Amino acid sequence: MGTKIKLFAAQVLITLLIYALPLFLVAGIRLWPTGWAFLALWFGFWAAILLWLSRYNPDLFQERMRVSTTDQPGWDKVLGSLFYLSIFAWLLFIAFDVVHWHWSPLPAWLQGVGALILLGAFYLYFLTFRENSYLSTQVRVQGERGQTVISTGLYHYVRHPMYAATIVFVIGTPLLLGAWLGLPLGLIVLLVLARRAVLEERTLKQELAGYEDYMKQVKYRFVPYIW
Repeated sequence: MGTKIKLFAAQVLITLLIYALPLFLVAGIRLWPTGWAFLALWFGFWAAILLWLSRYNPDLFQERMRVSTTDQPGWDKVLGSLFYLSIFAWLLFIAFDVVHWHWSPLPAWLQGVGALILLGAFYLYFLTFRENSYLSTQVRVQGERGQTVISTGLYHYVRHPMYAATIVFVIGTPLLLGAWLGLPLGLIVLLVLARRAVLEERTLKQELAGYEDYMKQVKYRFVPYIW
């Protein structure tokens, strides 16, 4: 139990550094209701997911806690770092826009819509976690856990529902925070994920039995009928 608590605390701290630090480096601790709302929603969701995993899927919880493994490809380490760096830079830009530049303000009602969209992204994330017990933070085939192809739930419609949920997250976040310019800039985050998805599929096709057949069955990566 003590190890679980330490791992949980470490993950929460990392999440706060990536998602809270860029916002409040710019805004400080000034009154920014939507900034605090975003952090409360995001932090609350990930804390809840980790607690849920620790209770109902401890093997996946342990897998999600891994920092790095010897079988993680070098390109995945690079793209993983780029992903978090792009998130950090994206939120930093949004914070500057909202607090100092005021380039792309949004009405309060549209920020409310952004909050609802963000909640939708969290629900998609949860469905993905619930369906896939091999949802590692790293691209690797978990032979020690007897990994198999997952083709049910959201995986019946797209091959990467976690990344699909991130598209929804990238839409909802700048709307909630109040900077519409965050929408086009969020494409940088999604391009990193798109590249990772292509390379990830190459690995799974080569190393995970049945994945090539699954790719023929489910033709779209992120969005049905688009890509």
